[in-house]
Amino acid sequence: MKLVIADTGPINYLVLIGHVELLPILFEKVTLPSAVNDELSNPETPSVVRRWIAAPPQWLEIRHAREFKTVSGLGLGETEAIALALELRADLLLMDDRRGVKEARSYGIEVTGTLGVLGLAGKRGLVNLVEAFERIKNTSFRYPQTVMDEFLNEESDARREE
Repeated sequence: MKLVIADTGPINYLVLIGHVELLPILFEKVTLPSAVNDELSNPETPSVVRRWIAAPPQWLEIRHAREFKTVSGLGLGETEAIALALELRADLLLMDDRRGVKEARSYGIEVTGTLGVLGLAGKRGLVNLVEAFERIKNTSFRYPQTVMDEFLNEESDARREE
Protein backbone atom coordinates (compact mmCIF):
# COMPACT_ATOMS: atom_id res chain seq x y z
CA MET A 1 0.00 0.00 0.00
CA LYS A 2 1.37 3.34 -0.95
CA LEU A 3 -0.94 6.19 0.10
CA VAL A 4 -3.26 5.79 3.07
CA ILE A 5 -5.77 8.32 4.38
CA ALA A 6 -6.63 7.92 8.06
CA ASP A 7 -9.80 8.89 9.88
CA THR A 8 -9.89 9.76 13.57
CA GLY A 9 -10.82 6.36 15.03
CA PRO A 10 -7.88 4.26 13.86
CA ILE A 11 -5.32 6.93 14.80
CA ASN A 12 -6.96 7.47 18.21
CA TYR A 13 -7.03 3.78 19.10
CA LEU A 14 -3.59 2.96 17.72
CA VAL A 15 -2.12 5.79 19.82
CA LEU A 16 -4.07 4.61 22.90
CA ILE A 17 -2.74 1.05 22.63
CA GLY A 18 0.81 2.07 21.73
CA HIS A 19 0.81 0.81 18.14
CA VAL A 20 0.52 3.95 16.00
CA GLU A 21 4.12 3.43 14.85
CA LEU A 22 2.93 0.43 12.84
CA LEU A 23 1.50 2.81 10.24
CA PRO A 24 4.78 3.97 8.64
CA ILE A 25 6.02 0.37 8.67
CA LEU A 26 2.91 -0.95 6.91
CA PHE A 27 2.29 1.97 4.55
CA GLU A 28 4.52 4.28 2.53
CA LYS A 29 2.59 7.48 3.17
CA VAL A 30 -0.08 8.31 5.78
CA THR A 31 -2.19 11.43 5.38
CA LEU A 32 -4.69 12.94 7.81
CA PRO A 33 -7.42 15.30 6.73
CA SER A 34 -7.28 18.60 8.60
CA ALA A 35 -10.71 17.86 10.14
CA VAL A 36 -9.25 14.66 11.64
CA ASN A 37 -6.33 16.67 13.00
CA ASP A 38 -8.87 18.98 14.64
CA GLU A 39 -10.81 16.04 16.12
CA LEU A 40 -7.64 14.50 17.54
CA SER A 41 -6.80 17.88 19.11
CA ASN A 42 -10.22 18.26 20.72
CA PRO A 43 -10.13 18.76 24.52
CA GLU A 44 -12.41 15.72 24.93
CA THR A 45 -9.90 13.48 23.16
CA PRO A 46 -7.66 11.46 25.53
CA SER A 47 -4.63 13.49 26.60
CA VAL A 48 -2.11 10.97 25.20
CA VAL A 49 -3.72 11.37 21.75
CA ARG A 50 -3.76 15.18 22.02
CA ARG A 51 -0.06 15.17 22.95
CA TRP A 52 0.72 12.87 20.02
CA ILE A 53 -1.06 15.04 17.44
CA ALA A 54 0.38 18.26 18.94
CA ALA A 55 3.81 17.05 17.79
CA PRO A 56 3.00 14.82 14.81
CA PRO A 57 5.68 12.45 13.56
CA GLN A 58 7.51 13.28 10.33
CA TRP A 59 5.88 10.36 8.51
CA LEU A 60 2.42 11.92 8.92
CA GLU A 61 1.12 14.50 6.47
CA ILE A 62 -1.87 16.70 7.31
CA ARG A 63 -3.85 18.03 4.34
CA HIS A 64 -7.09 19.78 3.64
CA ALA A 65 -9.36 18.36 0.95
CA ARG A 66 -9.89 20.91 -1.81
CA GLU A 67 -13.62 20.48 -1.77
CA PHE A 68 -16.10 18.24 -0.07
CA LYS A 69 -19.73 18.30 0.86
CA THR A 70 -21.15 17.12 4.15
CA VAL A 71 -22.81 13.74 4.13
CA SER A 72 -25.86 13.16 6.30
CA GLY A 73 -25.01 11.05 9.34
CA LEU A 74 -21.24 11.46 8.97
CA GLY A 75 -18.92 13.69 10.94
CA LEU A 76 -16.59 16.20 9.39
CA GLY A 77 -13.59 13.87 9.83
CA GLU A 78 -15.21 10.98 7.96
CA THR A 79 -16.51 13.30 5.25
CA GLU A 80 -13.15 14.95 4.62
CA ALA A 81 -11.33 11.61 4.81
CA ILE A 82 -13.53 10.22 2.03
CA ALA A 83 -13.09 13.40 -0.04
CA LEU A 84 -9.31 13.34 0.41
CA ALA A 85 -9.14 9.62 -0.45
CA LEU A 86 -10.97 10.38 -3.71
CA GLU A 87 -8.97 13.52 -4.45
CA LEU A 88 -5.58 11.89 -3.88
CA ARG A 89 -6.63 8.50 -5.26
CA ALA A 90 -5.54 6.82 -2.05
CA ASP A 91 -4.81 3.11 -2.01
CA LEU A 92 -6.60 2.65 1.30
CA LEU A 93 -8.79 4.52 3.78
CA LEU A 94 -8.49 3.73 7.49
CA MET A 95 -11.91 4.17 9.06
CA ASP A 96 -13.95 2.45 11.77
CA ASP A 97 -17.25 4.32 11.47
CA ARG A 98 -19.71 1.90 9.85
CA ARG A 99 -21.69 4.57 8.01
CA GLY A 100 -18.48 6.14 6.78
CA VAL A 101 -17.13 2.79 5.60
CA LYS A 102 -20.35 2.13 3.67
CA GLU A 103 -20.22 5.60 2.09
CA ALA A 104 -16.53 5.24 1.15
CA ARG A 105 -17.08 1.84 -0.40
CA SER A 106 -19.96 3.25 -2.47
CA TYR A 107 -17.26 5.35 -4.21
CA GLY A 108 -15.05 2.32 -4.75
CA ILE A 109 -12.58 3.23 -1.99
CA GLU A 110 -10.84 0.31 -0.29
CA VAL A 111 -11.36 0.59 3.47
CA THR A 112 -10.07 -1.13 6.57
CA GLY A 113 -10.24 -0.18 10.22
CA THR A 114 -8.20 -0.39 13.38
CA LEU A 115 -8.59 -4.17 13.59
CA GLY A 116 -7.57 -4.53 9.95
CA VAL A 117 -4.35 -2.59 10.60
CA LEU A 118 -3.59 -4.73 13.64
CA GLY A 119 -4.46 -7.89 11.69
CA LEU A 120 -2.08 -6.96 8.87
CA ALA A 121 0.66 -6.21 11.41
CA GLY A 122 -0.03 -9.53 13.13
CA LYS A 123 0.29 -11.46 9.87
CA ARG A 124 3.66 -9.80 9.29
CA GLY A 125 4.83 -10.65 12.79
CA LEU A 126 5.05 -6.98 13.80
CA VAL A 127 2.69 -7.21 16.75
CA ASN A 128 1.33 -9.78 19.16
CA LEU A 129 -2.30 -9.71 18.08
CA VAL A 130 -3.67 -11.27 21.27
CA GLU A 131 -1.97 -8.57 23.37
CA ALA A 132 -3.04 -5.80 20.99
CA PHE A 133 -6.66 -6.95 21.14
CA GLU A 134 -6.52 -7.14 24.94
CA ARG A 135 -5.24 -3.55 25.02
CA ILE A 136 -7.95 -2.33 22.68
CA LYS A 137 -10.63 -3.97 24.82
CA ASN A 138 -9.49 -1.66 27.65
CA THR A 139 -10.45 1.40 25.59
CA SER A 140 -13.84 2.62 24.40
CA PHE A 141 -13.37 0.66 21.14
CA ARG A 142 -16.26 -1.74 20.56
CA TYR A 143 -16.30 -4.55 18.05
CA PRO A 144 -17.72 -8.08 18.22
CA GLN A 145 -15.32 -10.67 19.59
CA THR A 146 -16.12 -12.81 16.53
CA VAL A 147 -14.43 -10.23 14.29
CA MET A 148 -11.33 -10.26 16.48
CA ASP A 149 -11.37 -14.06 16.43
CA GLU A 150 -11.37 -14.01 12.61
CA PHE A 151 -8.21 -11.86 12.61
CA LEU A 152 -6.58 -14.16 15.18
CA ASN A 153 -7.39 -17.19 13.00
CA GLU A 154 -5.96 -15.47 9.90
CA GLU A 155 -2.77 -14.62 11.81
CA SER A 156 -2.48 -18.21 13.00
CA ASP A 157 -2.97 -19.52 9.46
CA ALA A 158 -0.36 -17.10 8.08
CA ARG A 159 2.21 -18.28 10.63
CA ARG A 160 1.56 -21.94 9.80
CA GLU A 161 2.18 -21.23 6.10
CA GLU A 162 5.65 -19.78 6.81
